[in-house]
Amino acid sequence: MPGLDPNIACHQLTIDPAALPVVQRRRRQSPEKSAAAEIAVKDLLEANFISEARYTTWLSNVVLVKKSNGKWRMCCDYTDLNRACPKDSYPLPCIDRLADNSSGFKLLSFMDAYSGYNQIPMAVADREKTAFMTESGNYYYNVMPFGLKNAGATYQRMMNKVFRGQIGDMLEVYMDDMIVKSPEELDHVVHLRKVFEQARKYNMRFNPEKCTFGVRAGKFLGFYLTERGIEANPDKCRAFAELPTPSDKKSIQTLNGMLTSLSRFVSKSAQHALPFFKLLKKEAAFEWTDECEQALQHLKKALSEPPVLSRPNDEEVLYLYLSVATEAVSAALIRETDEGQKPVYFTSKALQGPELRYQQIEKIALALTYAARRLRHYFLAHTIVVRTDQPIKSLLGRPDMAGRMLKWSLELSEFDIRYESRKALKAQVLADFIAEMTSTPLATDGADKWTIFVDGASNATGAGAGIILENEDGILIEVSLALFFPTSNNQAEYEAFLAGLRLAEDLQAKEIKIYTDSQLVASQVLGEYQTKNDNLSEYLTLVKEKITKFNSVEILHVPREHNKRADILSKLASTKKKGGNKSVIQEILPRPSIEKPSKGLDINVIGEPNCWMTPVYNFLEHGTLPDDQKEAAVVRRRACSYVILDGKLYRRGFSIPLLKCVDEDSADYVLREVHEGINAQNLGGRSLARKALRAGYYWPTMQQDAKEHVKKCDKCQRHGDMHLAPPRDLKSLSSPWPFAWWGMDLLGPFVKGHHQNRYLIVAVDYFTKWVEAEPLSDMTALRVLRFFKRNVLARFGIPQAVVTDNGTQFTDKDFQAFLVAIGTKQHFTSVEHPQTNGQAEAANRVILRGLRRRLDQNKAKWVDELDSVLWAYRTTPHSTTGETPFRLVYGTEAVIPVEIAEPSRRTEQPLDEELNDEALREELDLVEEIRTGASLKEAALKQKIAARHDTKVIKREFEVGSLVLRRNADSRGGKLAPNWEGPYRVIDKTEHGAYYLEDLKGKKLPRPWNAQKLKQYYS
Repeated sequence: MPGLDPNIACHQLTIDPAALPVVQRRRRQSPEKSAAAEIAVKDLLEANFISEARYTTWLSNVVLVKKSNGKWRMCCDYTDLNRACPKDSYPLPCIDRLADNSSGFKLLSFMDAYSGYNQIPMAVADREKTAFMTESGNYYYNVMPFGLKNAGATYQRMMNKVFRGQIGDMLEVYMDDMIVKSPEELDHVVHLRKVFEQARKYNMRFNPEKCTFGVRAGKFLGFYLTERGIEANPDKCRAFAELPTPSDKKSIQTLNGMLTSLSRFVSKSAQHALPFFKLLKKEAAFEWTDECEQALQHLKKALSEPPVLSRPNDEEVLYLYLSVATEAVSAALIRETDEGQKPVYFTSKALQGPELRYQQIEKIALALTYAARRLRHYFLAHTIVVRTDQPIKSLLGRPDMAGRMLKWSLELSEFDIRYESRKALKAQVLADFIAEMTSTPLATDGADKWTIFVDGASNATGAGAGIILENEDGILIEVSLALFFPTSNNQAEYEAFLAGLRLAEDLQAKEIKIYTDSQLVASQVLGEYQTKNDNLSEYLTLVKEKITKFNSVEILHVPREHNKRADILSKLASTKKKGGNKSVIQEILPRPSIEKPSKGLDINVIGEPNCWMTPVYNFLEHGTLPDDQKEAAVVRRRACSYVILDGKLYRRGFSIPLLKCVDEDSADYVLREVHEGINAQNLGGRSLARKALRAGYYWPTMQQDAKEHVKKCDKCQRHGDMHLAPPRDLKSLSSPWPFAWWGMDLLGPFVKGHHQNRYLIVAVDYFTKWVEAEPLSDMTALRVLRFFKRNVLARFGIPQAVVTDNGTQFTDKDFQAFLVAIGTKQHFTSVEHPQTNGQAEAANRVILRGLRRRLDQNKAKWVDELDSVLWAYRTTPHSTTGETPFRLVYGTEAVIPVEIAEPSRRTEQPLDEELNDEALREELDLVEEIRTGASLKEAALKQKIAARHDTKVIKREFEVGSLVLRRNADSRGGKLAPNWEGPYRVIDKTEHGAYYLEDLKGKKLPRPWNAQKLKQYYS
């Protein structure tokens, strides 16, 4: 079998370098298995799938497994090898999604590759690591064998590459399982031909014995796919129906495993399986009870006629029904068609630990959250309508929610979830899926009538309120409200009273009876007591306003002993930390209910048609959507994360419960105040956005806006950090021949030496690295010109170019005029960028280092030691050329003092004058070759240095006309001075990264500035 090209797919073993090879101990096999192994080895050798191994590092045993047709399959125990290989995280397709995508088609073809894994070659370097032992010897695989850790990922990667154009259209693939699907019978042959052509193109082979073509139904990934939809695998259902009564815990585990594989087809499977789960607890003794038997028979009956699950269409609205029992929660996802309701998926979860103590309304929220996690691919692709008569929407949408309800609310906010009153389940297959609240009827008039108990508490540790709501259907809601502001006990009682009214309003109650143990609050609301305190008067006004929203309100005062539960909740909220109360719904009230909103910043005036908040606000407040369907879908999905409170739009946050939404103008004010206000710090863009977020504000582009704001901040730009990375690739100066290019520089001041010399002028030849230097008493242009004539022109001739810095001695008119007269070009380095004249700077460092090492306490002797330092420099091989400057200049090496004290060959046996002159002439004939070699070596070294330098480059280029800041390294403003000054305008640029600048008044700066000393200025 030819197999696939290694360039298409090749399996590699990325073994941990620290792992040691393992040779397993040989295991004895039965004669039957040994014979089967020998037959398998013979077949593998003939197919060239394996080769004989001579020297092995890793060695594994073979494992014989009987196949469904009665034949033996030989595998290898690669446990040790797999342990040394890290996991390949290549994603495998979602099985549920593949089943959905493959159902509802008229014709199907199921295909299986022939020895699919064996069609992928092993990497040559890893083949011997797959070695295994048999009776006849040791062998290794040339192809990918079964049993390797990442073989599945490699195979799926190969299938995705080979059938890239067909997968998701006419073909679905899960590793070696393939299905070709066609909505019309006439198209099926065409689809098969395309798949076969693609397989033939890559030399892929199929196993005809395992292929089935042109059928209307078949098994795929554990499901039975038909034109009607997804059905449970009949073999699995038959096996479950024939399952004997379990006799021990192991058989219970088998039962649960079989039920898990079929749970998609069983409504409320976890609830029915609760008796089985209890038997698996460690402390429980195994006892098969009547309850267990009834549950088993119920499940067998349910799976004797399992439902046909339907595949939803793209963007179709799906409906979710929830069911809550004492110890389990369940959900049923359905779609509505002209033919009626059809189930899509059943989910179920057994409650454990603290979940068992949740309130009924919290269990409803948990059921919804679990369904969203389990069916995430449906929730992301479809609008989900939750049909329920419970006030789950009101509670999850409350802005002051805290604890787990807040967490669930945020988790659900990314999905497009709507809520509507529940209708009866009409489909016969859904009859088992009854009410959310199994102890209550589907709907009664009691949902509009609520009894409320409230209590407030305030003490030294904090303040809180407790609220209990109960309707005639038995729905019980307990809320612990933490008050995050200073308050008296009477104010806390009023806050509890108002919180109860707000909750009842959210629950759409019409008739309420409210109990409070505060004589003051009850009497003031009923008009029996006068209200003299200003704060309490405002609370009373707000309470009376809220009361008008109900058809009937009855207010009763009860003794504290009759209101104990609400009293406990209020004290819990006033004393416990956030998250400490796990058995009740937790909420937070950050400010008093009577507090008027601040008018300093109009945070969210909705009205501008271009304001980003307007579509979301209109949808939440009025239910209106844009005319464009795609835009409407986006608004509907985004609105899940927002809530309206007191006419303002808020976004549900993860860091804090609510974030105020602001428009463009307000966002600019927030950024300026946080970045530049009294309590501000000039932060970076990301930190600025986070600080604004923690302050409680939100708009969609806040991080990008914060970065733009910081980028344009004048103070941030002037005080910004210096650039360390080079702005462009390294460009090296090189001389075409000796003494053509010279670099000149001045050093000093030094300690005064002989003749009052305090300075040093240095000139270095770029080709030979020859250095000329002379002490100076002062740095005048005349002395520089005299040094240049005597030490450069008179000794080495007229140079082609001279490189200097921008010192006044080198910019002097007389010096420049002389250079022009002799035809020598003068190149200036960029301001504050001595690297341009790097050769002279390097010579300076060598001279200074040599002087320091020669001088002791008497630093004034540096003039006397200068000649020795220059002699040493000229006769030392240079690192870039490999030759001494002396040899590159004169063609021979200089005699140095050590050859006199300890005679060398040429000083012990000196040649006579004629032979010496002849040898020197020969050296001069060969000096051209030496210079060429030195030049090539220098060029190679510079190339390596440039390559290393260029890896650190962060390119910075400035266009003519743009504004830049100039580095302010020599500022006299001290440590508090800005690092940059300007801005300046770029008026010209050179090809070597230098820029000519002018100030904003048009005055041109005399010299160019290197990009290393500039940065862009944003205004």
